[in-house]
Amino acid sequence: MKIITGSAKGMNLETLEGDNTRPTSQRVKEAIFSMIQFDIEGACVLDLFAGSGQLGLEALSRGAKRATFCDSSREATDIVIRNAKKARLFDRCRISTCDYMQMIRGISGKEQYDIIFIDPPYKQKCIADALEKLCAGNVIGDNAIIVCESGEDDIFGNNQELKERFDIQKQSKYSISYVTVLRPRGEKA
Repeated sequence: MKIITGSAKGMNLETLEGDNTRPTSQRVKEAIFSMIQFDIEGACVLDLFAGSGQLGLEALSRGAKRATFCDSSREATDIVIRNAKKARLFDRCRISTCDYMQMIRGISGKEQYDIIFIDPPYKQKCIADALEKLCAGNVIGDNAIIVCESGEDDIFGNNQELKERFDIQKQSKYSISYVTVLRPRGEKA
């Protein structure tokens, strides 16, 4: 796994061993960043379920202003730290070992983000819950982009009210992965 382009282009990233994490494939990562490439410069990024930190680090390498990484695994956040230092991006990172609910509670009403990556283990099926909590906590910036990676196409969990808060900009399937790019709808988010 490598950083595709930017200041850390070509840098190999360390990943977690075992089955607890499913790193985003290089193909999917390339597709994600081609979808959001014009929104990265100067952005504040939140990488929930960070794993190795590859999505947030890719954004920083491409010119994002800062990134906050969250993962419930200490082993994962240790790898994010090592990868950020190796890529010389550590000074623009905040890294927390906690679950997504704790992270969102901690930043609610205090911080807003321009790009949010939500890429949980597929079996958790918690994207809808994360989106609800992000909305309730006023964490989503007015013109934010939210990139969700999941194992199913309905990331809203049949919650019509939640679905009405977002416009789906794009949804694509790559093997078993669905990538859904969202934007908040005006005042409802």
